[in-house]
Amino acid sequence: MSLKDQIKAQVARFDAMARPWAERGRWRGYAYEFLLFGLKQAWACLFGGAMLALLILTGFFWPEHAPVARYDFLVVAALAIQGMLLATRLERWEEALVILIFHLVGTAMEVFKTAHGSWTYPEPSLLRIGGVPLFSGFMYACVGSYMARAIRLFEIRFERYPPLWGPWVLAVLAYANFFTHHYLPDIRVGLYGLSAVLFGRAWFQFTPDRKMRRMPMLLGFLLVAVFIWIAENVGTFTSAWLYPSQKDGWSLVPLGKLGAWYLLMMLSFVLVTLVHRPERAAARASAGGPPKAAVEDRVF
Repeated sequence: MSLKDQIKAQVARFDAMARPWAERGRWRGYAYEFLLFGLKQAWACLFGGAMLALLILTGFFWPEHAPVARYDFLVVAALAIQGMLLATRLERWEEALVILIFHLVGTAMEVFKTAHGSWTYPEPSLLRIGGVPLFSGFMYACVGSYMARAIRLFEIRFERYPPLWGPWVLAVLAYANFFTHHYLPDIRVGLYGLSAVLFGRAWFQFTPDRKMRRMPMLLGFLLVAVFIWIAENVGTFTSAWLYPSQKDGWSLVPLGKLGAWYLLMMLSFVLVTLVHRPERAAARASAGGPPKAAVEDRVF
């Protein structure tokens, strides 16, 4: 039995034991739904969580005179994790493609930003481009991996989704502004406004358990940006990278970075739509929707 089948069997066994308890009352049902929501979120964060754990472990326990640089180890470890996920079919090849694209897009921005002193990587390494160790691209890829997996795991579909070209225009402008604001006026305030115009009326539907729930898309983007900001604080606390304000001692990443991550969400989201085309709720409802599957089938 493959690892994927073993995990599916364990999920089915857990659901069979917990479901009767959850169905004995409304609040128990809410509690079980919230538990499944958290478990699905953790499953969606599988790649990102593994990378964050590696940052923490290597940040505190990496030998000072190790024959391999910490950053180089992180590159090899990220590739090993990705290979394991594909070999065990815990991640799909099309989702790996999103990770690759996001890795390239993120690395290009890293090379430019570090050259302009926006942040630095203080430790030596061999596997790097200029001042950027190659593991950094995987940190961007974690975001793409999460979004691709979350869309699948939560069966996400959309209400009042804007025309497909709209999010692409926003994403391209946001990515370009990361470069051009060093030479031209910063247009991020205008980009925030454009995102509000495009997604202000849009909602997404998601299914933690058996009942569909709804959330405004803008709120969803903001929440993801907040969690990335928290993860970024973990990364800087372990000295994986440092902002200029942290060179004399660690401090919280400026809250202003939330805006940058919010805009990055737009880029991440449109890249993910290359493999998970936005499914409109109305179209799915008119077709009757898919039959409800068991928990383990909806998770995988």
